[in-house]
Amino acid sequence: MAANAEIVRNFVAAWSRLDAAELAGFFTEDGVYHNMPARPVVGRAAVQAFIAGFIKDWSATEWDILNLAEAGDVVIVERLDRTRLGEKRVDLPCCGVFEMQDGKIRVWRDYFDLATYTRALGG
Repeated sequence: MAANAEIVRNFVAAWSRLDAAELAGFFTEDGVYHNMPARPVVGRAAVQAFIAGFIKDWSATEWDILNLAEAGDVVIVERLDRTRLGEKRVDLPCCGVFEMQDGKIRVWRDYFDLATYTRALGG
C-alpha cells in the first residue's frame, strides 16, 4: 500500500482531469468532504455529486503543492489551486487536512478564503 502522502499527492494531481467519479474513488465509502465554507458532505456517492456540481463550470485546474506534512494517518497539504472557468482565472491558496484510513481518504477538510474565489469570478 502506498504511503498516505503519496495517495494524497495522487489525489491532488487527479483534479486536473476534472473527473468527479475518479476523485470520489479516493474516499472511503463513508468518507467526508468538508469544504469549510459549506456543510460537510458524507458518503462517497454524495462526495461525487458535490464535486461534480462544484467543477461543472471549470474548464481546467492545476493544483500546486507548496508544502506537505504527514504524521501517521494525517496528511496536511498547503496548495495553490489554479482554476479556469471559461476565460476567468482563479488562483486560490488552500490548506487541506486529510485523515486517511486503509489507503483511502476518510475525512478531507479544506480551508480557504471564499472571498478570493468570488472576487476572481467578479462576484
